[in-house]
Amino acid sequence: MPGTPPTRFVYLGPEGTFAEQALRTIPAAERGSRTPARSVGEALDCVRAGEADAALVPLENSIGGAVGVTLDELAEGAPLVITREVILPVEFVLAARPGITLDSVRDVAAHPQASTQCRNWLRDHLPDATVVDVLSNGAAAAGAAAGDHDAAICAPIGASRHRLTVLADKIADHQEAVTRFALLSRPGPPPPPTGDDVTSLAVYIAHDRVGALLSVLMELAVRGVNLTRIESRPTGEALGRYVFFLDCTGHVADVRMGEALQGLRRVCADVRFLGSYPRHRWADAAGERPVPAPAGLSEADYTDAAAWIARLRAGELS
Repeated sequence: MPGTPPTRFVYLGPEGTFAEQALRTIPAAERGSRTPARSVGEALDCVRAGEADAALVPLENSIGGAVGVTLDELAEGAPLVITREVILPVEFVLAARPGITLDSVRDVAAHPQASTQCRNWLRDHLPDATVVDVLSNGAAAAGAAAGDHDAAICAPIGASRHRLTVLADKIADHQEAVTRFALLSRPGPPPPPTGDDVTSLAVYIAHDRVGALLSVLMELAVRGVNLTRIESRPTGEALGRYVFFLDCTGHVADVRMGEALQGLRRVCADVRFLGSYPRHRWADAAGERPVPAPAGLSEADYTDAAAWIARLRAGELS
């Protein structure tokens, strides 16, 4: 039913990972049911099949970049739309069973991305320990709890879930690292505009047209729509064929965003709308603010210009 808040959530599992931690920052998810999925595709297919109302999956990491499997699902799978983004600080901890001390750690379970992001800390504090690759941060915590490994690099939620003692916290080499997650639902009316929104698109350029990508960018620039992210992925059709993922400031309900989307529809081979949703407020704490439109290109300017044209068409020349 349109407008009904989601109650059944699925997320990239297993339990005790950053994805679950991110999902639990959403009040409706904290009250509703939360089911882990084995993969991004499985999570999104649950939503497509109506087995869940929404899925939370990783979209990009400030260190590792875009999550390709998520982008591919958004571009190629049955349509889904982003209704919310969650930006979560990546704060790894070293955790172990009670009684184990840092000096006694001989092997550490970690997902390869986690151990890579904690490489300097491991070198400085556990130079002789063996790092054992596991499938997820949650699996690392579970392995330490079961006694399969002395310690684990995991998310704080994983340590608490498995009743592990935190031997060291914030051990990542990049303290400002974050992961951006997207909450996806079946297509429906987007959340109402807040004045600080993001619109995401998948754009297929016309490959037989000179300056095709430039024409895409111009449709945004001439209307003062700020492009905050652009990412390309191969379409799988042939070498050199790409789909471009764009994040723009603004909402589909805004006049200038609407005009920009119409322009993209005219000049592109195809455009897939991936959602308009509120920008995550965590970014405000970092001092970031929406980029204001240049003079003459604000939403108010577009509204005023549209009203002026309407008056002209009605025969009013004042």
